[in-house]
Amino acid sequence: MNIKKLTLGSAGYPERLSQIPSPPKVLYHAGAPLDRLLERPAVAIVGTRKISPYGRQVTSEFAHQLAGQGLVIISGLAFGVDATAHQAALEAGGLCIAVLPSPLDNVVPVANRYLARRILGHGGALVSEYEPGEIPFRQNFIARNRLVSGLANAVVITEAPLKSGALHTANFAVDQGREVLVVPGNIYAPGSTGIHNLLKQSQAAPATSYKDVLNALGLADHQTAAKDVRGRNVREQAILDLILRGVNDGQRLLEQSGLATSEFNQTLAMLEINGLIRPLGANQWAIR
Repeated sequence: MNIKKLTLGSAGYPERLSQIPSPPKVLYHAGAPLDRLLERPAVAIVGTRKISPYGRQVTSEFAHQLAGQGLVIISGLAFGVDATAHQAALEAGGLCIAVLPSPLDNVVPVANRYLARRILGHGGALVSEYEPGEIPFRQNFIARNRLVSGLANAVVITEAPLKSGALHTANFAVDQGREVLVVPGNIYAPGSTGIHNLLKQSQAAPATSYKDVLNALGLADHQTAAKDVRGRNVREQAILDLILRGVNDGQRLLEQSGLATSEFNQTLAMLEINGLIRPLGANQWAIR
């Protein structure tokens, strides 16, 4: 594994993470460059390790559908909700970032090391603030959660009892100004007590569909899986990739595509004619 070191303020250090309270002074990562991955919208999906069949179902659905919309899925590679979210995102052909409470040369839990390799193999990344060779400590698991929320645009908690570590992630997210969404569950289910408590305290918004997450982030829904969005040439692909990253405004698409105005307008028209994009009005565009 090729482990790279980033320092706060250096090139490649995620700008989003540098703006949180107590950002890590040093960050270790393996896989795709973090700044490149985070050009796309990103959502953290977290929750209990003792996942129920209901929790597994909703976690899989949310992660699969959001990854299919082009969002990067962030979680902590732990048992339960974390691993389920990573696996579902990979099955959708999506990208993942796994934030570890241990050094990258000692991935924990050991049973999820194969999953970590799959994340890297599918174009994602592993992240840790701990130097290779360090011994993992219990307090690392809570500290890790501030990075999970800090890297994301929003946090989704699919299942969590009252004492779940995911509630620490929710608290970090609130402090960092991130959106927090939770999936309501059975009022008698222990695994949903933490979820409902967040709702009662108005610390989170309910999410009953992946579309609620898209709406919270101001993103448009599209019907084509991200992995299937392919242009006929590099110009078309440049525009499609920008829309998948959440750039919907025509002027911003023109500026960030690097195309000349006439070339951009022609390419945009062909994408619409061929049914790959659709107008939303007011010079806004979405994948069809």
